[in-house]
Amino acid sequence: MKQVKYIAAVLFVTQIAFSQKKDENIGTEVVNVVKPYTPTISDAFKVKETPSLDDEETQKKENIKYTIFSFPVASTFAPAKGKAAGVDKSPQEKIFSNYLTLAAGNYGTVNAELFVTENVSNTDYFGGMLRHSSSQGGIDGVVLDDKFMNTTLDLTYGSRTNTMNWNADLGYQHQMYNWYGFYPGTITPETLATIDEQQTYHTLYVGGRLGLKNVLKESSVKFTRFWDAFGSGENRFVAKPSLEFDIVEQKIKADFVLDYISGSFDKNIVGNAGIKYGFTNVGFQPSIKIQKDDLTVNAGVGFFYSAAQEQGESKFFIYPQVTGSYRVVGDLMIFYAGLEGGLKQNSYRDFAQENFFVSPTLLVAPTDQKYDIYVGLKGKLANSVSYNIRGSYLNEDNRALFKSNGYEELVGFEGYQYGNSFNVVYDKLKTVSFFGELRADFSKNVAFGINGTFSSYSTDVENEAWNLPALKIGTNLDVNITQKWYAGANLFFVGERKDFAHFASLTQPTFDTEVTLDSYFDLNAHVGYKHSERLTFFLKGNNLANQDYQRWLNYPVQGLQVLGGANYKFDF
Repeated sequence: MKQVKYIAAVLFVTQIAFSQKKDENIGTEVVNVVKPYTPTISDAFKVKETPSLDDEETQKKENIKYTIFSFPVASTFAPAKGKAAGVDKSPQEKIFSNYLTLAAGNYGTVNAELFVTENVSNTDYFGGMLRHSSSQGGIDGVVLDDKFMNTTLDLTYGSRTNTMNWNADLGYQHQMYNWYGFYPGTITPETLATIDEQQTYHTLYVGGRLGLKNVLKESSVKFTRFWDAFGSGENRFVAKPSLEFDIVEQKIKADFVLDYISGSFDKNIVGNAGIKYGFTNVGFQPSIKIQKDDLTVNAGVGFFYSAAQEQGESKFFIYPQVTGSYRVVGDLMIFYAGLEGGLKQNSYRDFAQENFFVSPTLLVAPTDQKYDIYVGLKGKLANSVSYNIRGSYLNEDNRALFKSNGYEELVGFEGYQYGNSFNVVYDKLKTVSFFGELRADFSKNVAFGINGTFSSYSTDVENEAWNLPALKIGTNLDVNITQKWYAGANLFFVGERKDFAHFASLTQPTFDTEVTLDSYFDLNAHVGYKHSERLTFFLKGNNLANQDYQRWLNYPVQGLQVLGGANYKFDF
């Protein structure tokens, strides 16, 4: 090995010496560069993420064969079964199909309510409700009888399927009230003893509803017969079919209205000839609903024709019916506005339900609601707090207003002719109003709400907008104290109203003057105890401040009222 190394070293040295000798006379040369040198970079080749291996040793894979020998092993370990964590939730309250409520209180007050419903088949059902409320009266300072009674029976039979729903209704209502209000100190006790102040109202109705999927949204028809103890009678038939369908992704709606009314009174307020009235209102209200992003618009128009059968003139009306809303900030802030109008059919029954003390001597005619322009803002201040504010301007022609009949000693001796009843007068009325509402559900157990309306009226013929308040405020609070106890309260405030007092007598001074009815507030509260899922006891208090206010001229209301009772739910 040493010899090999020695020979290699000799050859290396010899080669160096030979090279040096050969390059001794190289000389010099001049090199001229004709063009500048331009370097280039050759293309680089990407390294593949998965290189291909061509080695023979990597191409072949050895097959490994193995065998597992299993044999039992004794063990005393027993794993525990897994258990899901429990979630706290309140038990679902059972819903019953029927209930019965009975209550009684001071002033001889009795309230009763029975509701029953039964499924006849998978699609058909039957329901009925019987309600009764009465009081034996006893208002301080009232000389005439002030008791009242209201009993109502409603029956319905219907069916619901995937393509159609319908129901037929039948009902009867019996009401009894007394004209107990009169001008204090103007009528002698002997005359008061001769007054028959009782009035009774009767209502019988039959009707139904029909809805077809995708075509007939809802159609209703109703016939009502209304009469009283003084020979007054009224028939009313109302049919309202409504169609709804889509055209080019736009929702089209068409509402039809047929409203017929006919009635009569045996006498007018001065006891002369009777009064007859009758109107047939026919309306067509097409509209289209447009939705684009956060904007929703319902654009429509109303065409009405009112045909007078007895008194008045037949007229044709066109009303704007446009509403819209825009989501400014989702559900937090929604701006809405509208321009709407319509023809309102007034009736003796509607007047009597709003003011039980009207005389059976009224002039009945429809109200032309020319337009109602309003703008508002609604939304949420928080997840549980909602608000709504609105301003509006309403223009009405032939608006009905309640006004005291006054007293004429020589007119007659009916129970409503002693300054203790109200008439209906009509006038052009313009109303500017502002409305605000705030509702808060602080939790599932506490709910609070407050609302208020301020109105300013402008009349044409009458001196005042009789018996319409300029300010109305209402608030309510409901609390679930525990799973068994609950309570609630509501307070409403009504501002001053105007009425007209007229008194003409042969023995006492005659007066004609405007009267201002004082504003008033009424505080009501209730508390209840759920003894079981079926039985609940409750206690209610009305006019807790014992306010001696007048809702209508010369008609004081009952003072502090306490009512206690129970509600029982059941199934057949």
